[in-house]
Amino acid sequence: MALKHKDPTQFDLSDPFASSDSWRHARPLRYAQYAHFQGPFELECGGSLPEITVAYETYGQLNAEGSNAVLICHALSGDSHVARHHPEDDPGWWDIMVGPGKPIDTERYFVICPNVLGGCRGTTGPGSIDPRTGRPYGADFPVITVGDIVDVQRLLMDRLGIRRLLAVVGGSLGGHMVLEWARRYPDRLAGAVAIATSARLTSQALAFDIVGRNAIIRDPHYQNGQYYGNGPGPTVGLALARMLGHITYLSREAMMKKFDARRLEPHQIQTLFEVRFNVGSYLAYQGERFVERFDANSYLRLTLAMDLFDLGDTSEKLTAALRPAQCRWLLLSFTSDWLFPPFQSQELVRALVAENKPVTYCNVPSECGHDAFLLPNDLPIYGSLIEAFLNRLLAEEARSEAAFSENVDVDEDESLGPSSIYRHHRLDYDCILELIPPGASVLDLGCGTGGLLARLRRRGHKRLVGVELDPQAILTCARRGLDVIHMDINRGLGIFADDQFDCVVLSQTLQAVTNVKHVLAELLRVGKRGIVSFPNLAYRRWREELAVHGRAPRMGAAAGFHWYDTPNVRFFSIRDFEELCQEMNICVEEKVALNTELDTIVTDDPNLNADVAVFAISRRGR
Repeated sequence: MALKHKDPTQFDLSDPFASSDSWRHARPLRYAQYAHFQGPFELECGGSLPEITVAYETYGQLNAEGSNAVLICHALSGDSHVARHHPEDDPGWWDIMVGPGKPIDTERYFVICPNVLGGCRGTTGPGSIDPRTGRPYGADFPVITVGDIVDVQRLLMDRLGIRRLLAVVGGSLGGHMVLEWARRYPDRLAGAVAIATSARLTSQALAFDIVGRNAIIRDPHYQNGQYYGNGPGPTVGLALARMLGHITYLSREAMMKKFDARRLEPHQIQTLFEVRFNVGSYLAYQGERFVERFDANSYLRLTLAMDLFDLGDTSEKLTAALRPAQCRWLLLSFTSDWLFPPFQSQELVRALVAENKPVTYCNVPSECGHDAFLLPNDLPIYGSLIEAFLNRLLAEEARSEAAFSENVDVDEDESLGPSSIYRHHRLDYDCILELIPPGASVLDLGCGTGGLLARLRRRGHKRLVGVELDPQAILTCARRGLDVIHMDINRGLGIFADDQFDCVVLSQTLQAVTNVKHVLAELLRVGKRGIVSFPNLAYRRWREELAVHGRAPRMGAAAGFHWYDTPNVRFFSIRDFEELCQEMNICVEEKVALNTELDTIVTDDPNLNADVAVFAISRRGR
């Protein structure tokens, strides 16, 4: 079957044949290099390999300090050819991400991508010759684990003279490798980028793998795994396994867009599989193309390695498993991924936060399912987050604070929380900074684009974490070199422990909160001190706008939101907030009233003359 898509950055996802496999092929890897290692190599599940060959490709140049190396770990069906080496080269499986001027910029980074142990694209696997017998290993190739795969990658890094990686990056099975690198070799990497992955497979995902393996081993041409040179091999079983896999890689939304309009109009392809429906011709096409380039025994071994990967079935076990890690983290999930659902990435975030590990997390809005990280649709978010994260790592390795984009678009902050109306000086920030002791650890809820956190960092605070709901704001924070976690504070702050921070800030966000009492209670559980700022609805000019002119006030010092586009759901005054604190038995330690229109502190009748209030609060009796 001919390739329908030759450029992974330019193809129509509405094409029912288009997929993340569209540009993959079985042609020789012209730029693969090979490293040979003599064993024996003992494996985690028993058995050994007398020798190992690793196929890998490199891009860019290692700098003089050896500080710009990025290891990319491929997913189940990937290989070493992650990207083009030049414009006339075959596309790689992650061409949208890797290359000159791309998020993983090969003009800045030295990129290494090895084919995994157990694979079938140059690295020792079931199709390789066993030197002890002179025949392919076949089904005698031993069971391998993700740990074994990572150990071999570490051997390759040693051979290349790379003592410390700037980052290890991978999605799906590649994400498992990232997790294993961070815990197994904590001193060997500065950063970990784990994409659409998990601490262990769900039982549902495990079930799909089991069915796929059964399809292969029950194929009459499997021949107990010794099919090399003995006929076609288990092509039907492998194609069925891949068809099943493709269903899990897509989302319901993606399948509806691809197939619903022409459900009964299958594409005409020559195949033995059912093509009565449009989706059937897609699956048949993907299954038969996969057989052209992949080995069934490798599929068996690599899916089993993924299924065996398990960092713990409780938060305590997972936290203990990740405790050795010393790197900075970026975790990405995708909203429509049901093979590696977002809650699994959030479990990893929870475990890292419990150990005060530096982590940024974003659940990227997407309709593309698990394959989203291989497709261009959502690249502006996830690709830019990875780019910003690597920039930060490189700056930190070079100890160059100037590399951070502290001033993004405006002096203070262009979008702080859902009621943001500030464009330049933030008087409320001045007050908040005075209420935070030097060196205190700070959690900023609804941190927006990170203006307050950036000022705190400039002041010397080391432990700073933001929480934000808007992915675009998270991206701006990442470009500023800030750690931000994507979550909805209305659902609580369960990933944080009691008294984990000296101060928790809720700046210009309370008016957008739907569960006010719960959020305030959580704020005071997690922080030893809370600092809350909000617009004061009792401000005289706003009340006059409604009472005299009969118009809803556009709350804010400059413009503010209209009544029809405001995200604010609460309109309250300083007096209202004081009464709520009394009702909840909250101690008001300090109160500052501001007129941000005049850039002054208000002492005369604050409830009428201040448009913004800042409160420092704590649990009574502390």
